Formats: sequence, structure tokens, C-alpha cells
Amino acid sequence: MKVFWIAIYNLLLYPLFFIGACMSALINKKIRDGLKGRRLTYSSLFSFKNKLSKKTDIYWFHAASHGEYEQLKPVIEGLTEIEPSSKIIVSFFSPSGFNNVDDPEIDCKVYLPLDFPWSVARVLLLLKPKKIIFAEYDVWPNLIWMAKLRGIPTTVFSVHFSDGTPKLFPLIKYFYRSVYGDISNIYAEAHSDFDMVNQLLGKKTKSIVKVLGNPRYDQVKKKTDQFTEKRTLSVFLRNKQIIAGSVWKEDENIILNPLIKYLNENKNVSLVWVPHESESEHIDRAFKYFSEAELSTSIHMEKRLPIFGKTRVVIVGVVGLLSSLYWSGQIAYIGGGFSTGVHNVMEPAIARLPVIFGPKYKNSHAARELVLSNGGYSISNSEEFSNILNKIFSDKNYFLRTSLSATDVIHKNLGSATRVVRGILRD
Repeated sequence: MKVFWIAIYNLLLYPLFFIGACMSALINKKIRDGLKGRRLTYSSLFSFKNKLSKKTDIYWFHAASHGEYEQLKPVIEGLTEIEPSSKIIVSFFSPSGFNNVDDPEIDCKVYLPLDFPWSVARVLLLLKPKKIIFAEYDVWPNLIWMAKLRGIPTTVFSVHFSDGTPKLFPLIKYFYRSVYGDISNIYAEAHSDFDMVNQLLGKKTKSIVKVLGNPRYDQVKKKTDQFTEKRTLSVFLRNKQIIAGSVWKEDENIILNPLIKYLNENKNVSLVWVPHESESEHIDRAFKYFSEAELSTSIHMEKRLPIFGKTRVVIVGVVGLLSSLYWSGQIAYIGGGFSTGVHNVMEPAIARLPVIFGPKYKNSHAARELVLSNGGYSISNSEEFSNILNKIFSDKNYFLRTSLSATDVIHKNLGSATRVVRGILRD
């Protein structure tokens, strides 16, 4: 059965994916940049490898994008602390990760090689990594299969399966079983994920499956520890400011009109608007919306925090500020919940903000925990968004309970990074 799926993937599925990517690259700069970057992957790795002694241990980490790297970071830091002589390679699938991650812990940064068997075999033969570690979900079949063939252990952590995941659909699950069944160690985020992973793998699996949580909680907490006392003052002492982060076009359709109405009715409330993509079309569209609503609006394009108070709306068009911006607000809306799935809700939660997001949040363990603890709220339409916004701002006691509940979710889930590092070294 495994041979059948290897043939299907290599003769049909991946070639179709690659052709589609090449066609999309003609009109999509992000995809085009990713394909161009992959042309340099092998030469970068070859140059890096030639500088090392043959006895140097290499750990190859992979993340889909910038967000997933936040899960890798505390694990890499923990691993290099224990094995300082080892070298760290990090590969990214997306330009958003490759272009925006600049970390001294990384010894070599590349785009993930194309998942053709010859491309993967060539890289593995060159690097001979001690282990390959994946964050969350961006697992590539030929890389897993070829690593297994060459006796290279693989680990994937923070594994999360949403309810109704296609990975468990009839027939499809046998393809994913052929992939996940060749992963040496699978570390689930929660017990529900553990159960679904075992359901996927079946009874004959040789993979080690454990529940070790999500190291991103630790990374979010570590960032918090770097803030001064002034920035961690009670949420009540901050400006009445709404932070809308990682906003997609689909989110705009739901929240823009209620936000504009609320800002016009409450002159003491301001807004920070951070689109998911920082391209000019998204920035310009938002600027037009708010300006036409007669709200004073500015665009911030610098790698430092903006100075608030000059305009009612600040549109942020640079990557890397969002986690700090939450500490200047009182309520957060996190995008993605009306499109591909909600983005990172941990950063606003640790900043003591009640968190609002769309209905597609089952992809996020933290978002589910926030809803269960009343620290977060899922909305399905504009009316629900307006209602929860009014309730939080108008009821101080309710606001306080929600704020504390949001932060508690983070503190209850700390310690995963240490467990994952221990698993990588021992399993």
C-alpha cells in the first residue's frame, strides 16, 4: 500500500502541485519569490556544509512560515544550550518566514528544497543530519520517506488535528498514514490530537506518539518577560485602543462597518489596524476605508513602535511589531477566522487582552482554550462583533474577568519547549 501512495504522490499529486505553483508564480510575487529562492537552496547548503567538520552534528528544523518559527525558536534555543557544538539549519516553505526571520541561533537559513525524490535525496546525502524536526503541520512526504530510507530520525511537534480533518477521511487517511507512519516521533499538542494521531496511524505503528503541548506558549511568555514594568501596567491604565491583527479581506467584510460605527460613536477609542499581508494594496484599501469614514488615519512603515494619539486609526504596514502592539491596547481582534483559520491568539492573550476572532478557530488549541475559559470570543457576523465589543468596553468587571482568563490560558500551558527538547534528545 505504501508503494502505491509513493507512486501516486510522485507521478500525479506533486507534479500537479508543482505545475500549479509555476503557473501561479506568473501572477503571484510571493510564490515567484519562493520558487526563485529554492534555486539557491542546494548551493547554500553545500557552502555551509563545506565549512563544517565531518563530526559536527546537524539538526535540520523546518517551519512553514514566520508564525510557525515562533514554535521552533524556544526549542532551538533549548537544544543549542545543551549541545552548543551542534549546528542548526532552518528551512522555510514561505517567503514570509525566510525574509522575516533573522535569528543568531540559526547557522544556515534556506528555502525547503522541492519535494521531488531526487532533490530530497541530494540534500540528505549532502547534509546527513542527525535529526529533522518539523513544526506543527508542514510535513513533506518525500522528505519523510527518504529520511526513513536513510535511517535519519524525524520529529514533528505541536501536531494538531481539527475536528473533521480530511486526514481521517476514508481513502485519504491511508495516504497520510503512509507519511505519518514513517515519522519517528510525533508530539501532539493536546490529548484530543493524540487520539486522532493514533486513529490515523493504526495499531501497527512504530512511531512514538506523546502529548507535549505547544512551545509557542513558552515563546510568547519569554517575549513578555522582556517588557518593562511600565509596559505591563494594568490593562485598565492603557489607552482605549482596539488592536486588529493579521486581518484578511474576509475579516474586513465582517468587522469594518461595526468598527467604524463604534469609533464614530466613541471618540475616546482608537484603532491599530495590521493587515495579514503588508503589500501596498492592503494598506491603501484600509486607508481609503477609514479616511472616507472621516476618521483621521496614518500609515506606519517603520520598524519601531508608532507614537499613538496623533490619529484615531494607525495602519501598520511592517512585519514584526504585532506582538508588542498588543501591549498598547485593551481589546484584540485576530484575523483568519473567516478564511484559512485564525492566526496567533497567544500574543494578545498574554498581553491581557480579551480576544475576538471568527468561527474558523478549531485549528488553534489556544483559541479553543480561550473560548472555553471565556477569555476569547468567536463571532460569526457583524452584529455579534458589535455586541461583544460593546459588552467588554461597557462592563468593567466583565472586562477584568475576560482579561485575566485570557492570560491564564497561557500560564497553564507553559513548559512544552523543555519537554520537546527532551524528546528530541532522548526519543
